[in-house]
Amino acid sequence: MSNYKKAYIAGGCFWGMEDLFRTQKGIKDTEVGYIGGQNDNPTYKNHPGHAEGIEITYDENETSFKNILDYFFRIHNPTTVDRQGNDIGSSYRSAIFFQNEDEKTEAEKMINIVNDSNKWEGKVATTLEPYSTFWAAEPEHQDYLVRKPDGYTCHFERFSDSFI
Repeated sequence: MSNYKKAYIAGGCFWGMEDLFRTQKGIKDTEVGYIGGQNDNPTYKNHPGHAEGIEITYDENETSFKNILDYFFRIHNPTTVDRQGNDIGSSYRSAIFFQNEDEKTEAEKMINIVNDSNKWEGKVATTLEPYSTFWAAEPEHQDYLVRKPDGYTCHFERFSDSFI
């Protein structure tokens, strides 16, 4: 019996987040795509309102939604609005797409923990948005940094110690 669950987050360019999450304990699969926008079947060139997000498949016997959020807040700057590194616009917003009230509550708690830690200058600007359809990005965007290890990313582990 599978104990796999999915989590949906966005925090700037999807390539860098995918590359870092794939190495974490309990993460079984990652896929980059578009979420939270206005059109069906979005593409890289046409995704109004969508964030560049990732779908994370994880084994809840090995990790948790809370652990995923903890790492999420350590690998991107959650205090910037619609921006990560050189990438600017709502596609690059920091967002957690909750699938139920438990995930929303867990995300709210984690945001408070991150804010109370004072590790970041400024307060968390990450939005909490209800899950909507996740649309997989084009094949050339999947596993991008595996295929192009010198490709662009603005993601890295900013804090080695956990917020929790």
